[in-house]
Amino acid sequence: MRRGASGLASDAARDQSSSQRRRPAMSLVEDAARVRENAYAPYSRFKVGAAIRAGSGQVYLGVNVENAAYPEGTCAEAGAIAAMIAGGDTRIDEIAVIADAPRPVPPCGGCRQKLAEFAGGGVKVTLATTRGQAMETTVADLLPGAFAETDMA
Repeated sequence: MRRGASGLASDAARDQSSSQRRRPAMSLVEDAARVRENAYAPYSRFKVGAAIRAGSGQVYLGVNVENAAYPEGTCAEAGAIAAMIAGGDTRIDEIAVIADAPRPVPPCGGCRQKLAEFAGGGVKVTLATTRGQAMETTVADLLPGAFAETDMA
């Protein structure tokens, strides 16, 4: 799902300077919280929402989508990344993830690697709960020693 500064992607929104389009991390958490309600989690009932601000300033959203063949589900972070790529962006500037949990829940190992593919190590990641707890970290702290394109040389 792609959203511009006014809620819809528009030429005017894309033409604004990046500083005008930047919103505080809490807004990303709020975006993730709103989209989390759309998660499809009939088996675990553990809904997760993710919001990614791309280098362009656009915000992309994702939710977890479960499947009766449990390992075939999709994580919220992976969904947001897919939306970002489909929207034409390839760089992540900031990430927020929210779940109804007793503590801020970090992304699974696979999603940590996916995030590292599109975000620099210093990119801020805000992990939050629906109860108002939040923790800030970075992509590098989530996945030290990430496998990268340079490792395939």
